[in-house]
Amino acid sequence: MKRALDAIFRPKSVAVIGASTRPGTIGRETLHNILVAEFNGKVFPVNPKAPVIHSIKAYSTILDVPDSVDLAIVIVPKEFVAEVARQCGEKGVKGLVVISAGFSETGREGKKREMELVRVVQDYGMRMVGPNCFGIVNTSPEVNLNATFGKVFPKRGDRKSVV
Repeated sequence: MKRALDAIFRPKSVAVIGASTRPGTIGRETLHNILVAEFNGKVFPVNPKAPVIHSIKAYSTILDVPDSVDLAIVIVPKEFVAEVARQCGEKGVKGLVVISAGFSETGREGKKREMELVRVVQDYGMRMVGPNCFGIVNTSPEVNLNATFGKVFPKRGDRKSVV
């Protein structure tokens, strides 16, 4: 159990599903932040409508990515999140960060969508942060992951203060 969250907080590869070519969108800003933070791993933009995003080859689906993927950042419309999670499970992805909104916070229908998503995550043995979250950050120099859509990369903490 000690390493159960490594796919999320210490991934070797990240797919941004819903990466976008349009500046200012959450999909574009999240991908941009991963690159600017100089993530120490492979990055795979996923968008069925764009062959290249941010000068990186993009893939139509997570299933088209030729390498293994530890972590998927999901930024797609709420109606597609469960299917994207299912594809991630088929691909062997171990961690999901679902930034997409439209789940329990929106009422009964959203709660149903969230329960379906949780079932998919459990069926495939994945770990998940979200849905409707800001993303995740690991400032460790071994990782350098800013998978958020924020404007500022947090400063690295003092390891002496970590318990």
